[in-house]
Amino acid sequence: MHALDALGNAARRAILRELRQGPLSVVQLAERFPVSRPAVSRHLAVLAAAGLVEVREVGATNLYSVRVQGFASVREFLDDFWDTALKRLQKAATARARARD
Repeated sequence: MHALDALGNAARRAILRELRQGPLSVVQLAERFPVSRPAVSRHLAVLAAAGLVEVREVGATNLYSVRVQGFASVREFLDDFWDTALKRLQKAATARARARD
């Protein structure tokens, strides 16, 4: 699954925002949202499949944390838009400079 597909869901984005503070278990995450633990687990599975979170076993508990490397594909996608926008801006500025000359 592509990271952008996983980020298309508001609940998954909210989970990622919570995980920015540090690793959390499913139970800890479920306490912060009006959804069940199984629902949080399903969202975490999607985020893990997209490479956006990683899980670490600590005793009998799984702790989830943000996997920053997983956002590389999102950044590349957005950077393509910036590159296009900057090229258009440069072209417009060049045309305007030539018009003044």
